[in-house]
Amino acid sequence: MTSFNRVEIDIGALQNNFASIQKRVGPQVKIMAVVKSDAYGHGLLECSKALFKAGARTFGVAEVWEGVSLRQAGLSGEIVVLLGASPGTYEDIIRYDLTPVVFDGDILDGLSLQATEMNANVGVHLKVDVGMGRLGIMPKEVEFYMAMIKRLPGIFSAGILSHFPMADESAGSGETLQQFAAFQAILAKLQENSSAKYVSHIANSAALIYFSTTHLDMVRPGISLYGCYPDGSPARSMALKPAFELQAVMSFKTRVIQVKEVTTGCGISYGHTFVTSRPSRFAVLPVGYANGYLRSLSNKAEVLIGGRRAPVCGRVCMNACLVDITDLPPVQTGDEVVLMGRQADEYISADEIAGWMDTISYEVLCLFGSSNERVFLHKGFYKK
Repeated sequence: MTSFNRVEIDIGALQNNFASIQKRVGPQVKIMAVVKSDAYGHGLLECSKALFKAGARTFGVAEVWEGVSLRQAGLSGEIVVLLGASPGTYEDIIRYDLTPVVFDGDILDGLSLQATEMNANVGVHLKVDVGMGRLGIMPKEVEFYMAMIKRLPGIFSAGILSHFPMADESAGSGETLQQFAAFQAILAKLQENSSAKYVSHIANSAALIYFSTTHLDMVRPGISLYGCYPDGSPARSMALKPAFELQAVMSFKTRVIQVKEVTTGCGISYGHTFVTSRPSRFAVLPVGYANGYLRSLSNKAEVLIGGRRAPVCGRVCMNACLVDITDLPPVQTGDEVVLMGRQADEYISADEIAGWMDTISYEVLCLFGSSNERVFLHKGFYKK
């Protein structure tokens, strides 16, 4: 069955973004395509397969079950589990050849025991916290954990990573460079004490765009793969030489289900937070907060109808909202409405919607993508 509402995923744009990132970092730098959280709402399996065709050979997921889903769908390459392992996941990690991020001694012990029982050898990536204040061991613990990994049977060190908390902030350059220096010092000390080879990585989307010295062996693009800029604006990226341009991958569309005319002084939707000041025409749209189009968009958002902007008026309901079409050419039931994306010469971006919602594009994409029918478009398919 077909819904009124559909999220369109442009596979060609996704693949071209991957190619742009590879060009940005150079052929010698690996790319971990971050496809966690259903590929930021774009579809885990479909996007991962498309990225593999574009050249991706390493994928980042949040949880083990995501990695298992990719393996069961036939995806090869390395799959790194960014949230790591837990006692109930060791067997799946080994059976499906997943690479967990590690930051806990008990988990290392448990993984080693399971690997030994299954006669396996599991690569792990050790996570170090150099300023994020989230997951990861402290820098002073690195040597201890590396020695532990070396000592335990059935596991080996395949990588070491950290994460930048402020690379997307223009005012955070100093902190980002300090954190990178701290990570480099860790890498240098490890190289002094061992000739072991493993992949080092710290650069997220913001760092791979704005801090080219941080690319190391591998970068981890997430939001940039899906056509959004990590700082919410293309201006900073477009000022680079050469400019770094991305293509939006997701669009969100619906259709008009009723056109109605009302008089002056008519209250619109719950609570009558909008009252008409003139005779008006409204289009009723079958989209609301159940579709990820949140109540916070009430009396703030705009949509595109016939290539023109129309404001959302009144409160957004669970399954409906209204837009004022008084100043637009005639609108009919069934007309296409673009909530996010391009129509004629007008464009509404995920970042613009994020501004109305007081959030970030990441949340917008996850909300829309997880709450609506998805259609995958192969127009402009990238060919390697």
